[in-house]
Amino acid sequence: MSNPTKPRRLDAAAQCSVSAVGIGDGPALPPVDYAAVGQQAPVLLDTPAGALPQADAVVITWAGAEWAALQQVFCGGTQSMPYAQRKTSAWPGWQQLVAGASEGGCGCYGGKDCYWGYYRLVQVAGRSVLLWKSNVHLDESGGTGQPCLEQMMGMLLDQVQPRLVLSLGTAGGSRLADAIGTVNIVNAATLDVGGQPSTWPTYANGWQPNHAVLGASGFDGLLFPTPTTLADLESLAQQFNETCGTTFSLADLDPGGLDSGQTPPAVNDLTPAGTPLLTTNSFVTGTTSGQYDAYAVIEMDDAVLWSVCQPRNVAFGSVRNVSDPVQNADLPAETQGNWGEILYNTYGFYTSYNGALAAWAILCAEGTGAAS
Repeated sequence: MSNPTKPRRLDAAAQCSVSAVGIGDGPALPPVDYAAVGQQAPVLLDTPAGALPQADAVVITWAGAEWAALQQVFCGGTQSMPYAQRKTSAWPGWQQLVAGASEGGCGCYGGKDCYWGYYRLVQVAGRSVLLWKSNVHLDESGGTGQPCLEQMMGMLLDQVQPRLVLSLGTAGGSRLADAIGTVNIVNAATLDVGGQPSTWPTYANGWQPNHAVLGASGFDGLLFPTPTTLADLESLAQQFNETCGTTFSLADLDPGGLDSGQTPPAVNDLTPAGTPLLTTNSFVTGTTSGQYDAYAVIEMDDAVLWSVCQPRNVAFGSVRNVSDPVQNADLPAETQGNWGEILYNTYGFYTSYNGALAAWAILCAEGTGAAS
């Protein structure tokens, strides 16, 4: 079985491969002190094979590092998780859903690994939650994966019958104030369909997160600041230059200092303002020019999911973490993409952990019915 770590996005403009650039090792994710905010750890439930069980909520994520972070928060948070486990290709208790995925069809890459995704059932604050690691992406088959995503979302709604769907995972920064590791919570998504932005459809609903746990004393202490150090960032910049034959300084690559994580990481609820994220089917970078600063983040799936949820009146929200902040608008597009990929590959494990924690806190409050 291959490692399902398909990136959030692929940079077709890249002129060199930076996949080997990294820090070698990093600190482990800590155990989750659920009791620090007056909560209990999620309960692991028996998960049937071959058929999706019904659940109160569905939580969706994609890449391998995102999956590892989801596993740590919802399934294995009593122990630390080493950095190397961000590349784990299978987790105990998860089931693979193959039915409906066929050779050359949805969920297939390079003529192999044809499956919809992995799933696991847990209980959070007395309510069932289906965790879903998707193997279907908008950029399947050169950016033509929209029908597959729509089919997958329809399948989840039909079989699981959730009242709430949350999407988690890494995203590109679009706002100049969002440092690496920032978590932005939204209830709307705009789909880039080409042409003028004024014609792009936005899918929105009235869901807003309950802040009873997100705002509890002690929640900030659960968050793990993205462990960027000046020495590591300098090393990444040097490796990047050596790999791609360039001569950019760290100041060139990180002009606003946003590649250094904040303590504690910011968790922004953008739902009251209705701020949408932007979904694209090809590589798009937010830059210091502010071209996309009206959007919460830039990613490659959610608007398609919400286009299915909206007409069915199923509540939805996105809890997206900034794995690569806005890029220097003065740099070539391929440089922006390569540097963003390096940050994503190096630190997405950590930024996704905070997004998963925020989603867990939201579901805790939803389950207990506590006042926000």
